[in-house]
Amino acid sequence: MSEFDLVVRNARIVDGANTPWFRGDVGVRGGRIEYVGSLPEGVVAASVVDAEGRVLAPGFIDMHTHNDFLLLKEPATVPKLKQGVTTIMIGQCGISAAPIAEDKVELLNSYTGFIMAGATPRWNWRSFGDYLDVLDELELGVNVGSFVGHGTIRLNVLGFESRKPTEAEVAKMRDLAHGAMEEGAFGMTSGLIYAPGVYSTDEEVEEIAKGLTKRQGVYLSHMRNESADVVKSVQETISVAERAGIPGQVLHHKACGRKNFGKVRETLDVLEKARSRGVDMTVDQYPYAASSTTLRSILPPWVHEGGVAKVLERLSDSSLRERLKQEILTTEGWENMLLSSGGPEGVMVVYTPMTPEYEGKTLPVIAAMTGKEPLDAAFDIIVANKGSDTACYFMLDEDDVQYVMKHPLVMVASDTIPSAPGAKCHPRTNGTFPRVLGRYVREEKTLRLEEAVWKMSGFPAARLGLSKKGIIREGMDADLVIFDPETVIDGATFENPFGEPKGISHVFVAGRLAMRDGEYTGAAAGKVLRKA
Repeated sequence: MSEFDLVVRNARIVDGANTPWFRGDVGVRGGRIEYVGSLPEGVVAASVVDAEGRVLAPGFIDMHTHNDFLLLKEPATVPKLKQGVTTIMIGQCGISAAPIAEDKVELLNSYTGFIMAGATPRWNWRSFGDYLDVLDELELGVNVGSFVGHGTIRLNVLGFESRKPTEAEVAKMRDLAHGAMEEGAFGMTSGLIYAPGVYSTDEEVEEIAKGLTKRQGVYLSHMRNESADVVKSVQETISVAERAGIPGQVLHHKACGRKNFGKVRETLDVLEKARSRGVDMTVDQYPYAASSTTLRSILPPWVHEGGVAKVLERLSDSSLRERLKQEILTTEGWENMLLSSGGPEGVMVVYTPMTPEYEGKTLPVIAAMTGKEPLDAAFDIIVANKGSDTACYFMLDEDDVQYVMKHPLVMVASDTIPSAPGAKCHPRTNGTFPRVLGRYVREEKTLRLEEAVWKMSGFPAARLGLSKKGIIREGMDADLVIFDPETVIDGATFENPFGEPKGISHVFVAGRLAMRDGEYTGAAAGKVLRKA
């Protein structure tokens, strides 16, 4: 055999196809897997790694991250590599960095403050393809693919107006979606609890999604409701995919609020029935019983009209605050995150760069610190942070988490919202993948090892049409991870979300060693991925 760039010997190969593991060796040349089997002694290789019986798996694919701007500042993406992740997807929950019209840059800049993570983008792009070209110039540690956001598309055409678009405006938005697909987007995401997506009708989203049809982009939705109306929202998501004739996916699936615990059984049944009639539906999920998004998500939709500047203006109006408090505490006419969390006690403020004294504290604790009511304290935090406010919401059921995780339509994703310098974040940012392998495979036995690896590699690769990723086979990309199934575990907690994982020894991107014994090697072998 000719010389290899890399040989991994004595591995317990879990190949990402949900088939039984087997012992073997892998040879890599030119960034591709050239051999899988039992290599004879004496084979020439530039580098040999003895796996010593540990698991060799395909590099993990994180289907859901909000690293759109963090990449501009930290392109190595080391926290992902430490988890064994070699590919990430951005442009989530309706929010993408592109396309963006010249006169809408400030609106999008302020709106995306909570995922900026300390980055200061130059906004030196306008089209979706321009943005991918900017990423191409970076020394990426992982592979990066992107969806286009429905919210960003709507912002380009209607700003933050709460109204029905004209036929011409719908056509323009559909053209923007189609244009993004032509320039490399893998599909379109929606965030229908967030402005401006919350102002759109189901019919509008369906019409815009038809811009994905020609290139068969995936429609992925942070649905309009994940609590009392979660079943209806799943049906709406299916309808968009069905009417546009495209694949669909429910993002970070859950049922929020105690009285809705167990509804995931009904929603997954609805999804199965959709598939039985030919609608290509799948699901992703993060392995935690708490969600995270902006603290502003406790506010009714009308407060968001006009963008972040208008939100801050309204919250600074004392005459509006009493009306707001009453509405937030009593109304379920929108996705009311506060009520789903059981009230202020269930909301932990974790990402407030301008108010670090409140990091990691619940609203009642902050209220006691300030001598104010919890909602007044929340309003003050939002105003002080000028759009960079994020919180965790403790509103999920652990039994539901495990039930969803086991379902064959469900893949693993982190829903990463990166933290600003000095600020905290949800532990899913740094712990999702080793948590699944440690807690839910080894400890809880919720998943088999092969099943978990498939949900993190082969399954998402197939969903995205990444024909060279996600499986250990000859001819596939050499994105690989070695971990010890007996010790792998997450280290991130709500108290310390930056705790590092254990048990992941080596990570390779395109055959290059990116992580050795938990330390980044400096290799920058990641590439920007564009839908073929």
